[in-house]
Amino acid sequence: MNAEFIDALEEIEKEKGISKEIIFDALESALISSYKKNFGSSQNVEVEIDRDTGRVSVIAKKMVVEEVEDDLLEINIEEAKEIDDKYQIGDVFVIEVTPKNFGRIAAQTAKQVVIQRIKDAERDVIYDEFINRENEIITGMIQRISRNNVYIDLGKTEGILPPTEQIEGEVYKQGDRIKLIILEVKKTTKGPQIVLSRSHPGLVKRLFELEVPEIHEGIVDIYAISREAGSRTKIAVYSKDPNVDPVGACVGFKGSRVKAIVDELNGEKIDIIIWSRNIEEFIANSLSPSKVIKVVANEKEKSAVIVVPDYQLSLAIGKEGQNARLAAKLTNWKIDIKSESQYDGELKS
Repeated sequence: MNAEFIDALEEIEKEKGISKEIIFDALESALISSYKKNFGSSQNVEVEIDRDTGRVSVIAKKMVVEEVEDDLLEINIEEAKEIDDKYQIGDVFVIEVTPKNFGRIAAQTAKQVVIQRIKDAERDVIYDEFINRENEIITGMIQRISRNNVYIDLGKTEGILPPTEQIEGEVYKQGDRIKLIILEVKKTTKGPQIVLSRSHPGLVKRLFELEVPEIHEGIVDIYAISREAGSRTKIAVYSKDPNVDPVGACVGFKGSRVKAIVDELNGEKIDIIIWSRNIEEFIANSLSPSKVIKVVANEKEKSAVIVVPDYQLSLAIGKEGQNARLAAKLTNWKIDIKSESQYDGELKS
């Protein structure tokens, strides 16, 4: 290696932000492995690279002993003293053992190390960028589909939408652009893995933040979301400003805001309800679109009996119990729904 190599490292340091010293350290470690592979694996050697000229030296280290048992690791005291009288038993004897053709091996190794370090640095840049964007919404293009995993082009890198984070029944086609939430960023041996989601409740939250300025500005807050992706979502909102209707803000003029979100989620139904500090009122609201006559709450057990008109019992429970299930998730209370006649009958008995 020569001064041109040093100049190249300086360019890499400027352009890629990779410290020259990191490359030198990695290169010295790699060259020790190369030396042992080609010239003797049992020796105790170090490789030194002159930081100014690029000259590579291989230094062998041996223990100074009275009687040699392993001549690769030890040197006799008399032999050591012939070279330098200062050596004593127990000292480390140092000698340069650089092979004649080691420069060629060093140049090949240097190329591999530099390429690898550039790859590592680029991966680190991508990881650092995306680790700070977890739970953010992102738009990407579907690049390919393999083994039910959907790979999304995110510009500098690609993300993965695994089957568990897909919306059931949603069709993914190559070239389509979709919105997703960055669920998790992992470090792997192949670089950062960016796990995306279409089914996470956080995606609905981020979509509302995009579409509703009052949420983005902090006037309207999202209290909770419960979601069965692809089918129905319940979102509880409240306003910090008494003059702003939180449901109206989320729905938008002629339903334009919520329609944009429903369209992005391919027709998923969205119930927007008002959160209330009064738990009975909140539970009643959570069963929207059903009307509620009465809520009997048990604060200690966090359970409630909800009484609805007879003709609305099936609406309150929902198809396969979905409405009741989402209301329970939203409020974090156990919910028991009864029709008015059922409740009255139990009171009389």
